[in-house]
Amino acid sequence: MLGTAGRRNDHGEHHIHDHQGTGDSERGVAVNDSGPGAAAPMSREGVDHALGELRDERDRIAAALLDLDRHDGFRLLNGASLAGETWQRWDEARTRVALLWRLFESYRTVLDTAAELRARHPRPGLGVLAELTGLLAGTSVEVPGGEIPLERRTLLGPPRERVTLDEAVAIMSESYERSAEVVAAADAAWTALLVPLEEAEEGWRATARLAQQLDGSRRPELDRLGRELTALGQVVRTDPLSLVRGGRPDTVRLDRLRAGIEALRGELAEAVRLRDSYAEQAARLEAAVAEVAEVEGRARAVRADVLVKIDSPGPPEPPPLAAALRERLAALAGLREGGRWAELAGRVAELERAAEAARERLAEHVRLSQGLLDRRAELRGRLDAYRAKAARLGLAEDDSLTRLHGQARDLLWTAPCDLRRATAAVADYQRAIKACENGTGTRR
Repeated sequence: MLGTAGRRNDHGEHHIHDHQGTGDSERGVAVNDSGPGAAAPMSREGVDHALGELRDERDRIAAALLDLDRHDGFRLLNGASLAGETWQRWDEARTRVALLWRLFESYRTVLDTAAELRARHPRPGLGVLAELTGLLAGTSVEVPGGEIPLERRTLLGPPRERVTLDEAVAIMSESYERSAEVVAAADAAWTALLVPLEEAEEGWRATARLAQQLDGSRRPELDRLGRELTALGQVVRTDPLSLVRGGRPDTVRLDRLRAGIEALRGELAEAVRLRDSYAEQAARLEAAVAEVAEVEGRARAVRADVLVKIDSPGPPEPPPLAAALRERLAALAGLREGGRWAELAGRVAELERAAEAARERLAEHVRLSQGLLDRRAELRGRLDAYRAKAARLGLAEDDSLTRLHGQARDLLWTAPCDLRRATAAVADYQRAIKACENGTGTRR
């Protein structure tokens, strides 16, 4: 609402109204029963009190209208080339604001006329008070309108609509609120979308410069992103309200474009970096492939040792990964010679990941094979420890324990070793020693 005033009537009673209509006792006006809608003249005190409040109300309305004119969203809408939903809503709002200013001028003219009349008559008589009452409480404000339909015209011209000061404020309040709603919505949409859009556009230009640095050839993905960004930029700048969903600007499409541009920019930046330091990068790749070959050789050697020393099932055979990586490494030279740096950067990154994955896979083969050998060594150590314990307990000559120890030793020191049987034999030997220690076993 543009204004809400609290006023006193001639009798000092306080009235609160919101300009939605005219009350019988507003601004100190008493109803005259002699005629429908007629009002008895206000007192001099009532006129002065009403004029004081109306001046404050006028100043608040003027300030609100000036704030609307100075609002960033209003200036953007007023200066932009608009389209679609935004143009339609702004065209309606702009017309409404223009009529609002004209109605305010009519409102202010009536108020100025009343103030001047009062100033000319320090001690107004009944006639002057009646005239002032007509201005302040009657239908004294002419409502500016558009074309009057023919059926409403008369021989003397189109009729003129007049309202009271309070009714004028109510009309202005509605027009202001509806116009301000459009301005605020457009401003919120532009605030949420323009800065990210400009950042995306600058990101696209930076990406295009990187592409030019590499080889200057056209890149379909960059072109596609540019076309989509141009189309979206046109919508953001000319029809931002069409992008509002559920009262909030929809940034999904813009966010997706920004992410795509940033990803492509990162790829091209990596290609430029690779071009400028290819020798060092190639040396690192060669070292990585050589490490894969070394781990692959170790995995095969350890597996071969296991096949000799450990009974089946043996570990799986390591896959031949190093040779394929060497072929991929050799193929990079052709891309380099052709200056295809962006593609080369992608291949280099893929080869780096593949080499790391191959190294980990082959290292797992080494761990699996070595684990079988380590398991045999662990069982041998445990068997020796249990034998030492038997000796401390005076059980070194026990025939049963000697037989169990011999069975376990034969299994562990025979190639290939059956780890399952050896594990069970060591466990039997351990249980027998514990039984003798607890007095539940037999001594011989």
